[in-house]
Amino acid sequence: MDLATILAFAAAFFVFAASPGPDNMTIVARTISNGPASGIAYGTGTVVGILIFLSLAAFGLSIVAAKMAILMTALRYGGAAYLIWMGIRLWSAAPVVPELQPVSERRGLLAIFATGVALNLGNPKMPLFYLALLPNVVGASLDAGRVCVLMVVIVAVEIAVIGGHVMLAGRARKLLRTPKVVRRVNRAAGGVMVGAGVAVAAVR
Repeated sequence: MDLATILAFAAAFFVFAASPGPDNMTIVARTISNGPASGIAYGTGTVVGILIFLSLAAFGLSIVAAKMAILMTALRYGGAAYLIWMGIRLWSAAPVVPELQPVSERRGLLAIFATGVALNLGNPKMPLFYLALLPNVVGASLDAGRVCVLMVVIVAVEIAVIGGHVMLAGRARKLLRTPKVVRRVNRAAGGVMVGAGVAVAAVR
């Protein structure tokens, strides 16, 4: 795979990854409400889901994945319900200034990570993205070497995108100095998460 092809895929995937959507909104909301670890955990889950779909596409199974309607729908609705539930909890949570807020437990971070994986596996646009992009960028042949290169590109792009969202949200988090402001931000972030969950559930 030549450099021009790699750069073309990186540019196309960057547009896909950086576009406003439920994943990026959730990363920002989780970071503001619970700190960078929470946003990174969700973002990492989304990357794992993306890499799983790339692996399926590499083995010619993306069409099969697209037809697994029942499983994909269950994953999407389950992840959407969890996002809505987290948003409602955040909306009604007692305002705690970030410096005094306890660090998320490992078990909580794993649940957030799993939600990111489930939502991306249940995203019906994911197999369509690969079916449309891969043949035009890398051709019909997608061997193990090319898959590894594309995975490296995807991870690099996602580190930049997720890192950028977490960094900006982290700076906004530092402005939370009083319980009154925290309550307002919690409700705004909770509303965003509920909206993201509804948007995910409504995707066809």
